[in-house]
Amino acid sequence: MRILAHLRELDESQKDWQRYQNISLEDLKKDRDKRNMILHAMLVSIQAAIDIATSLIAKEGLGKPTTYRETFEILGQAGLIPEELAEELSDLAGFRNVLVHIYWQLDLDQVYGVLQNDLKTLQSFLQEVKGLLDQDSSAE
Repeated sequence: MRILAHLRELDESQKDWQRYQNISLEDLKKDRDKRNMILHAMLVSIQAAIDIATSLIAKEGLGKPTTYRETFEILGQAGLIPEELAEELSDLAGFRNVLVHIYWQLDLDQVYGVLQNDLKTLQSFLQEVKGLLDQDSSAE
C-alpha cells in the first residue's frame, strides 16, 4: 500500500525534526547546513502528511482537493480526523507552500517557532491515521 510508504516517511522525517529541535535559533540563522537540514525535514514531514491525506481522500471517495490546505479540511469535515487537527495541519500545508515558493524570504524566527511548536501536530496526525488503518484492517 502506498499510504504505508508515506507513513514510514512521516515517521522517519518527524524523528529528524525532533532531533533538530535541539538546534538553537542562533545556529539556525548562522549555519546554512543546519538550516537546510531543518527545512528539509520540515518539508518532507509536511509533504508526507499531505500525501497520506490525499491517499485517504481517494480511498474514501471524498472528492478531489484543489489545494493542500483543503486536503486536511476534507478529512476534518468527513470526521476522519478532529476538526482542530485539520485546521493545524492546514496551517502546516500553508507553511509548506512558503518553504517551497518563498524560500528566499523565510522569516527564520517563524521557522524556529514552527520547529519548536508544530511537531506535535504531525505526531497527532500519524496516530490518527494509524488508528484509521487499524480499524480498516480489523474490519476486513
